[in-house]
Amino acid sequence: MSNVPHDPLDLFGVQACLTDEERLIQTSVARFVAAEVTPRIRACFEQHRFPRELIPGLANLGVLGAGIQGYDCAGLNAISVGLICQELERGDSALRSFVSVQSSLCMHAIHAYGSDAQRLQYLPRMARGEIVGCFGLTEAHGGSDPGKLRTEARRSGADWVLNGAKIWITNGAIADLAVIWANTDLGLRGFLVDTRSSGFEVTEIENKMSLRASDTAALYLSDVLVPAEALLPLAEGLRAALSCLNQARYGIAWGVIGAAQDCLNTVLDYTGSRELFGRPLAATQSVQIRLADMARRITTAQLLALQLGRLKDAGQLTPVQVSLAKWNNARMALDIARDCRDLLGAAGISAEFSPVRHLMNLESVVTYEGTQTIHQLSVGRALTGFSAF
Repeated sequence: MSNVPHDPLDLFGVQACLTDEERLIQTSVARFVAAEVTPRIRACFEQHRFPRELIPGLANLGVLGAGIQGYDCAGLNAISVGLICQELERGDSALRSFVSVQSSLCMHAIHAYGSDAQRLQYLPRMARGEIVGCFGLTEAHGGSDPGKLRTEARRSGADWVLNGAKIWITNGAIADLAVIWANTDLGLRGFLVDTRSSGFEVTEIENKMSLRASDTAALYLSDVLVPAEALLPLAEGLRAALSCLNQARYGIAWGVIGAAQDCLNTVLDYTGSRELFGRPLAATQSVQIRLADMARRITTAQLLALQLGRLKDAGQLTPVQVSLAKWNNARMALDIARDCRDLLGAAGISAEFSPVRHLMNLESVVTYEGTQTIHQLSVGRALTGFSAF
């Protein structure tokens, strides 16, 4: 048996399964998070402010649209994209959310469903962080049932006029471009809308207790005129919109691992130095059992995410696999954040320690891009052949 200590954040040696390029990408993002995110994210969380000053640095790292080939994007494989999300969320869910919306929702929608002209017009500038995007699907009365969407687009000559409202839109107040999903005489379609358009209004959602360092807004469209070329020509039906969500869910399945690792690392340091009744907390059976359970859950999530990435790179990924991973890993991270907050005792409610911030963020992450229940029902449908929605 080797006497070399295990890496407490990588008990099954996932690092050894990565290529040199994948490790280099992970290390580069981790260094950026340590140097640029960690020193400022607590203040951003407390001030309810998204750190827009980080966007150029994220662009320089090549993490915006990282999985897209061409158009000045990095063209990385799925595992590299997952590792990027993991390291960003180790810093804060808000940062990973920004990159997920920019990349997996907006840029993917344009790349997968846009015209050649739309791809050339937007993707290079979005990769450079010159254009920030948001994704307008969710509506107040719909939630988990996007089929109830009421936003409408009607023809006006060759152009379109949009009316409706969207809610809980990440990047909404800082976006230059909105991907808006609306009902038309052609069915549900996607449109690229300049947020400076007349009749397009944004209200930032304030007083959030979660994702406070993320920009979240409501969008209102009142007779917003958009040109014919704003229509995404290949974005037809709800399936197209949901395919974009699956891209984001893939990133979440990786990202939340980073939040859980940061929580565990914080508590390992704390319980190793905090003494009660003459010995460190980490020397007690009850604490070791709880730490071991966290390591078990993180390890399971790591291996699940790694296989998920391999399936994606092989072109074999299915929506039910994404649902299982998002459900399992988001729940894992939330449970670990809660337990870490508890192990910190009274100090656990202080922003000086990251678990309570991760805990509050993960309360949103476990809900958005499909609640736990929705993903459970998706898996249940795959198992039984019956839809219980």
